[in-house]
Amino acid sequence: MKGPSRRPEQVAATLRQVISEALLRGEVRDPRVGLVTLTHVEVTNDLSHAKLLVAATGDDEERRRAVEGLQSAAGFLRSRAARVLTTRTVPELHFELDRGLEHAARINELLAGLGRPGSPAAEAAPERPGEDEG
Repeated sequence: MKGPSRRPEQVAATLRQVISEALLRGEVRDPRVGLVTLTHVEVTNDLSHAKLLVAATGDDEERRRAVEGLQSAAGFLRSRAARVLTTRTVPELHFELDRGLEHAARINELLAGLGRPGSPAAEAAPERPGEDEG
């Protein structure tokens, strides 16, 4: 029996490099695409689809528009990747907003507020029995 293939990881790394360079050089001329960073690329085992997570600056609406702009430029970016990839097929690109940084910031905010009396995080924390006795 054959083990898991490293090919999806290799294709993901190549896609990350090619698309990051295109974004860095300003080759995507869609005005909706501002400052975006490619944070993660995941390719299916059959190499037919790639999920690309991006972090964008601005408010929720600006980030949503940036992802729409990237999705509209997906064909262009896919053709760029086809020049470099040695596979028979080039994955279809699906851009999504990476909410990991927002999530981490919210967790840090809650953790920082745990020690402050009157903070929402401190009020939401369950009381431990025996702490007030003493």
